[in-house]
Amino acid sequence: MELNTHLKLDKSLNGEVVELKENYAKVKLETTQNMIADKEGLIHGGFIFCAADYAAMACINDPFVVLAKSTTKFIAPVKLGDIVTLEASIKEQDKNKATVEVVGKVEEKDIFKGEFLTAVLKQHVLSL
Repeated sequence: MELNTHLKLDKSLNGEVVELKENYAKVKLETTQNMIADKEGLIHGGFIFCAADYAAMACINDPFVVLAKSTTKFIAPVKLGDIVTLEASIKEQDKNKATVEVVGKVEEKDIFKGEFLTAVLKQHVLSL
């Protein structure tokens, strides 16, 4: 399956789609020096959120998908050098809206859970 959305994102900051099927996407985020928030090497949660959002958008995989709302939970910290895997799957779908569940893990440990309400528009959001 070919990726059809968010094609210009910087993979070094948002992660890379490593698996893509209908109603499912997996993104791998390799944490780097430019993501750390403090001298201990804590990764800023915004990078985890970005990768989770990217996984949700890839799961829908439409060029005109947008995020309408999200509910997220950061379960455990991520440190420099960790590789985060985020799996996204559709939980509910109704016409042009879908709720996508995203689970983030470092190895087998859950570090993030979220629900992303997405909408597929008829044209690009900036054209409305």
